[in-house]
Amino acid sequence: MKSITATYSSPLGSIAIESDGQAITSLRFSDKDDYFDGKAVSYGEIAWLVGCRSAQAVGQAVGANPVALLIPCHRVIAANGQLGGYAYGPERKKRLLELEQL
Repeated sequence: MKSITATYSSPLGSIAIESDGQAITSLRFSDKDDYFDGKAVSYGEIAWLVGCRSAQAVGQAVGANPVALLIPCHRVIAANGQLGGYAYGPERKKRLLELEQL
């Protein structure tokens, strides 16, 4: 099975979360991941990275993220810098980004 790694930016630093595809196998502090060190990315950039032609499809996938507090989908924004949607409301997305100083 493929190993999956994601990082969560907590008030105490980045937390690396690893999974074997079925269960979390590691949860540790790690401040070395550039993508999750407080960087936002657009729906289009993600679509391009994964070989998808539709930024809207990426938006739908982000909106269905069941672990939004572990995989910070609030950091995905529109290409023009607008916040875009967020399953937990635009005001909460804005506040999360402000807390992270993005």
